[in-house]
Amino acid sequence: MRLFIVAAVVVFALAGCKSTDTQDAAPIDDKGTGASATTDGATTKGVGGSAVTGTTGAMAPHKDPANMLSQKRSIYFEYDQFVIKDEYRATVEAHAKYVQGNRTLRVILQGNTDERGTREYNIALGQKRADAVKKLMMLLGANEIQIETVSFGKEKPRREGHDDASWAENRRVDIVYVGE
Repeated sequence: MRLFIVAAVVVFALAGCKSTDTQDAAPIDDKGTGASATTDGATTKGVGGSAVTGTTGAMAPHKDPANMLSQKRSIYFEYDQFVIKDEYRATVEAHAKYVQGNRTLRVILQGNTDERGTREYNIALGQKRADAVKKLMMLLGANEIQIETVSFGKEKPRREGHDDASWAENRRVDIVYVGE
């Protein structure tokens, strides 16, 4: 009986211990320059040469107007497509690594389309675009519970107009950090 009580105390003591992740945040790597940033407060050059600062600095990187995480928030798509172009993979990767290193952050991926097509079709296409960005972010290490997707279809155009240039600006996914 005494052995049972000791074993129970040990089990309860271990169950009360909280494990913590001591792994450092993965760096956000700028393809081609070798510069990186981590969430430990270090500042280095990010994608496109702009500074990426860790969360311990004065301003969170995704809120800093001079930071690429604040500047590059849209992923653009070809007409009637939901495949992420190679030119936007670095942007998605930077946001995925930032979210991965900051587990309290939440993002909403807002899928949009141009005005062509029915309402139902555009809602479905906007959702597929948002889901494609979410899938890539998860493959790059972001946690699924940190990412929400929504489709606005053609309801929130960035640029009013009925021409190719307007339509191209409206075929996008916007990365929005919750609380902004």
